[in-house]
Amino acid sequence: MEAFTKEEFAVAKLLKGNLETCILGKSEEIELLLTVLLAEGHVLLEDVPGTGKTVLIKSLAKSIDGQFHRIQCNPDLLPTDITGVSIYHPKDDSFVFRPGPVLTNILLIDEINRATTKTQAALLEAMEEKSVTVDGVSHELPKPFMMLATQNPIDFAGTYLLPEAQLDRFMMKFSLGYPDEATELNMVNAYSRNNPLLDLKPVTDMETILNIQEKVKHVHIDQAVSQYAIAIARNTRQHKSILLGASPRATLALIHAAKALAFLKERDYVIPDDIKQLTPYVLNHRMILQSDERMEGNTVETVLETIMEQVTVPVKLRME
Repeated sequence: MEAFTKEEFAVAKLLKGNLETCILGKSEEIELLLTVLLAEGHVLLEDVPGTGKTVLIKSLAKSIDGQFHRIQCNPDLLPTDITGVSIYHPKDDSFVFRPGPVLTNILLIDEINRATTKTQAALLEAMEEKSVTVDGVSHELPKPFMMLATQNPIDFAGTYLLPEAQLDRFMMKFSLGYPDEATELNMVNAYSRNNPLLDLKPVTDMETILNIQEKVKHVHIDQAVSQYAIAIARNTRQHKSILLGASPRATLALIHAAKALAFLKERDYVIPDDIKQLTPYVLNHRMILQSDERMEGNTVETVLETIMEQVTVPVKLRME
């Protein structure tokens, strides 16, 4: 594998710094977002309205000089409003494909759980295969492609549960949460003068992101670290408190994300701490508790913590 260059490590720092000018006090969440971008995954952001989710996603698109489209979900949204549609032209006696907003680099699906399940299903092919099929014709999505969906907590009015098959296609799920008092004061001072997003400039381009994504695939991961990740995922399937455990797709997502995180930490190899840091964000949303466990007040988070404590962490690795 061709080694990472100092310039590529510098790009990661520039990206993170650029996003932090628009979203204050969320360094960890920004690192997670960049991890998913470089691992070629998708993100589900669940939070209350007004915490900066949309600003963060727009900032990412501007920072990488990528094409950005936004879809505002509602119960009237149709699958063709996302994928595009073929329109008949009588003059040419032919159908012409009119691309939908999904054909972009950074796609924001705003309030995804306000769309009906039929419309949500239209995103599955795009998320997994990076293409959409309209009238039997497959259309490749631009590269890189990343989908970032926001959703309100499920007990909000007018929301639909996301199907398990769709949740499993999100590499990570996390929240921004409310800022602390000092950060909120800084935010008020910054945004009262002007919107930092308007002045944001690109710090890299699509070609550089694609090159880094390709190199990230070849980051070294020792067999012992891979087995550590697999053991965590397999234990979720066997635990008495879990109705639905992590899928093999979840294991792959955890490995890919760990490689990207290693790059962001300026390493060309994965360590067990990368797996430990990312496991809650990669696995929590893919697991379902037994009904009696939910009634007793247990949560997926606490069960996963117990599982991770029971899995032996590898201590000797080969870095070659």
